[in-house]
Amino acid sequence: RRDTPTSSLRPSERLLKRAQLLAKQMSFRRIFARLPYRYAKRTAHTAHSYVHGTSSHPLLYETIGNRFRTAVEAVPDKTLYVFDHQNVRKTYAEAYKDARRLACALLELGLKPGDRVGIWGPNHYEWVTCQMATAIGGFIQVNINPSYQSEELRFALEKVGVRCLITPRTHKKSDYFRTIQDIIPNLVSAKSGSGHITYRNLPDLEHLVLFGERENVKGAWRYEDLMADGGSISEARLADIEAGIHVDDPVNIQYTSGTTGYPKGATLTHHNLLNNSHFQGLRSMYDHGDHIICIPNPLYHCFGSTMGVLNAMSHKQTTVFPDAGFNPLRTLEVVAKERCTSLYGTPTMFIDILGHLDEIQKKGLSVGSLNAGYIAGAPCPFALCDRLVNELGMRNLSVLYGSTEMSPVVTMSRLEHAPSERIKNVGYVMDHVELLVVDDNGQVAPRGTKGELLARGYCNMRGYYNDEERTKKEMTPDRWYHTGDTASISDDGAVNIVGRTKDMIIRGGENIYPTEIEQFLFKLRGVADAQVIGVPDERMGEAVCAWIRLREGVTDVTPETIKEACKGKIAHYKIPKYVLIKKEADFPLTATGKVKKFELRLMSKKELGLEQVRSHFNEDSA
Repeated sequence: RRDTPTSSLRPSERLLKRAQLLAKQMSFRRIFARLPYRYAKRTAHTAHSYVHGTSSHPLLYETIGNRFRTAVEAVPDKTLYVFDHQNVRKTYAEAYKDARRLACALLELGLKPGDRVGIWGPNHYEWVTCQMATAIGGFIQVNINPSYQSEELRFALEKVGVRCLITPRTHKKSDYFRTIQDIIPNLVSAKSGSGHITYRNLPDLEHLVLFGERENVKGAWRYEDLMADGGSISEARLADIEAGIHVDDPVNIQYTSGTTGYPKGATLTHHNLLNNSHFQGLRSMYDHGDHIICIPNPLYHCFGSTMGVLNAMSHKQTTVFPDAGFNPLRTLEVVAKERCTSLYGTPTMFIDILGHLDEIQKKGLSVGSLNAGYIAGAPCPFALCDRLVNELGMRNLSVLYGSTEMSPVVTMSRLEHAPSERIKNVGYVMDHVELLVVDDNGQVAPRGTKGELLARGYCNMRGYYNDEERTKKEMTPDRWYHTGDTASISDDGAVNIVGRTKDMIIRGGENIYPTEIEQFLFKLRGVADAQVIGVPDERMGEAVCAWIRLREGVTDVTPETIKEACKGKIAHYKIPKYVLIKKEADFPLTATGKVKKFELRLMSKKELGLEQVRSHFNEDSA
């Protein structure tokens, strides 16, 4: 058909003819370099470990507040939040009204756009109200881990200059107000019912707000009083502020552990968080039908606040929070009660949930409404994924991967693939995101080989708050973020995380850097040296193990006294499960005197009898 006019050819034939003409003008390699990835990936010339997420959906260009308002206008009477433990159920219209009222109340306190507002506590309705109020009012919310003790809280407040802290007074065994008193001794000398603070060691912190408190407390505002007073006085000003908020303005600071021992404040914008959550929802098909999403994950973590709350809001869906903290039995009970269709969790959380499935069935409750599950936060064992599909009915199980610095998700399963295929990796690059695997020399690795995973896109954080040095260390000048994870990319673009290039420990979805714990242990009486590593753990994925060398002549320090000294000073999940008292000669060292942590891990596994305990990492796969 060489002589047939081009206009009379079928579309496929016209495409072939154009390719033949193009071949005369450039080399074979250059032809395929210009083709879209979905075609180029099938050729022998896609040797580089680089993928980018093409998309037919454009990025959103609006603020979180604008998106919230649009959702309210579309579905004002639809349920947005269910906090079962608080007996709270809020529609989109009710939640939006509460968020605006809190934003006005914060303005009445004298806060200005750009001021940092800390939220420190477990999963409560007040938490998500603060999240939306800060977005609407132009403030920057600072997520603070509710497990933090006094020294960790002091650092979190001081590092980013938190001006207002919102927290419950107490929750179960946690006395938040007492912890605040530990770092602000003159707090109770303030006027009763007034939360205006003046303390020279925390000069930026001016306001403390307690929620769930029936009576006035010295040194604190009552959240309920502020909500009752906020409203019309500042509403006009709030409207002016909203009009001036830009999509690239920072809206959230999320702390992520640092290799130098102290958390880093990843600064994220409206554009970062809204788009990342929105495209997760698109891949989850949340833009079709009604979905009831159960979120037992903590809100201070990006899994709960971004992948959960913002994702659902962007697609006008419903979120359900079973309890203030993770409770596997309550989670299943609430799934049955609310007829939830999706369930979020880390591998450890899902292990615990499966452990209570028989108990739920004995009560005559059904979780048959579940059809989707979203698992992230730590490497997921294949056997666990199989159980989730077969025992919980999660036919649409998705595995996700990312980091706080990337807003957070950069890869996710595709639902069009069979469940047996989805659980083999952490999915495919997200829309509008680029991924690159590099070798030890920083060169692009061949497809299918292991190397460090780098990521780039709209989702890159602005940087670590007030920490340019660390930002430059983690982000290249051309905006590639070093994930610190070892990965490979298959010929079809699937990403597999095969290990870590850093020493980070992942315990039940919590990221722990050994240096944080080592620096604390060094301060304890009698400790001459401390080295912390992760060892395998059947339930948590990894457990914290500390090697301790005592100072000369010290005989009264034991593993038990070390663990006891950690309580109330560092978060519970950082307290070592295993403490091994060692002599200096026991530590394996390099020629330059550095501790060989890889050998330390192997020695610990042998001594503790953990050699047969499998890691959650798929270390044998490329």
